[in-house]
Amino acid sequence: MSPPLPLLDTATASARAGGAVLRRLFGDSALDVRRKGANDFVTRADRESEEAVIAAIRERFPDHRILTEEAGVLAGDDEHEWVIDPLDGTTNFLQGLPVFCVSVACRRRGELLAGVVYEPLADRMFAAARGQGATLDGQPIRASERTGLADAFLATGYPFRAHAALDLYLGTFREIFLQVRAIRRCGAAALDLAHTAAGVYDGFFEFRLSPWDLAAGVLLVREAGGRVSDLDGGERFLESGNVVAGGPGVQPELLRVVARRGGEAALAALTADLATHGAPVGAG
Repeated sequence: MSPPLPLLDTATASARAGGAVLRRLFGDSALDVRRKGANDFVTRADRESEEAVIAAIRERFPDHRILTEEAGVLAGDDEHEWVIDPLDGTTNFLQGLPVFCVSVACRRRGELLAGVVYEPLADRMFAAARGQGATLDGQPIRASERTGLADAFLATGYPFRAHAALDLYLGTFREIFLQVRAIRRCGAAALDLAHTAAGVYDGFFEFRLSPWDLAAGVLLVREAGGRVSDLDGGERFLESGNVVAGGPGVQPELLRVVARRGGEAALAALTADLATHGAPVGAG
């Protein structure tokens, strides 16, 4: 059984390896862009970053299972699983917008033990190990101490993988927007969660994300003293992809607004309708 800190060392090293690839390729015009769906892309940068992250993990933990955005599941033992997004913010990367990151987390029997979110251009490393707190470049970080939504500064993301949920999302957005100071949408959920852990954002909400978007950021927020839940206040956010996060004085109030508009069951019904009738995937 691997303790959290050696896992964190590996997460950090592997994220730096992937980030080095992204720094080298940012702005390159020959990225071999391929379309996974409408406005959903994978590039040479995604693939080469992923290869570098996996190689760094395999060097230290060759028997661990790996779940990654591009390669899927790489077989390994049932106890440990690494969850990787080698480039969160691919559309930003393609457009030359310097808002993207590498996200690496490890969980044991479903429990998150270590996670990092790395901004390669700024060379900023958000890191957390279970029970050890969260840091930015080695310095402790804390989630927001704001109480309530009034004057809060939030982040969000559009439900681009579930257009059937758009009306529900927009209604939720409107109700929240009218209560807070500002809401930002930067296009990299892992980075939004990292900034929530650091208290830059008071809270964050988004629907229909993937486990690799969430795993490291969730641990960061919790180890920084924040709260994270699904739309029902439960723990199924990695399964459903629906997340409400924030400081302990903001997240409960934010969750009440989101849940009032429609919880996990309501969003699941909309997604089922999407699967039945079909809809394009939107821009990330």
